[in-house]
Amino acid sequence: GPEELALLEKLLGLPKGNKYGVQGERKVPVLQTNNGPGLTGLITIAAHLVKQAKKDQLLGSTAEEKAVVQQWLEYRVTQVDGCSSKEDTRIILKNLNIHLEDKVYLAGNIFTLADVLMYYGLHHVMMDLTVQEKEKYLNVSRWFNHIQHYPGVRQHLSNVIFIKNRLYTNAH
Repeated sequence: GPEELALLEKLLGLPKGNKYGVQGERKVPVLQTNNGPGLTGLITIAAHLVKQAKKDQLLGSTAEEKAVVQQWLEYRVTQVDGCSSKEDTRIILKNLNIHLEDKVYLAGNIFTLADVLMYYGLHHVMMDLTVQEKEKYLNVSRWFNHIQHYPGVRQHLSNVIFIKNRLYTNAH
C-alpha cells in the first residue's frame, strides 16, 4: 500500500511530495497527480516511480526479464496480497522456493522491482516463520535475507533473523 510506495520512493532517491490515498475495501493505492486523473494500483504507481527516477533497469532489461518482472508483480498483487490462510501462505512459499532454486533474484541475475515489492509483501509472513519453516523454504530464506541487506531496501522494517550457516551450506 501507500507505506511501501513511500519506502520505494526513498529507495529510488525520489523527493517526497507524492500524495497517496487508497480506494475501495481492498485498499488499492492511488497516487494523486496535479493534472488529470490519478494513477491507481500498486504496480502501476511503482512502475511510474521507477521511470520517474530514471531507473528503468529495475523493470528488466531484456524482453524476457521484463516479462518475468511483470509476472512476479502480478503474482504479488493477485496471490500474495489476497493470501488469507496458512495454506495460501504455504503454497506461495513453495512456489517461490522452487522458482528461486537456481536464481539469485526473481528475474534471474538482476535485482528488479519484483524483488523489492515481493520483499515488502512477504515481510510480515517471514517475520512469523519458525526456524524450521525458514529451513524448509531455504531458497526463499536465502533470497529474502539477500534482499533485506540490499542497500536502501529494508529502511525501518525489522530485520528478519536467519541462521546464516544453514542458508549457505547447500547453496550452489
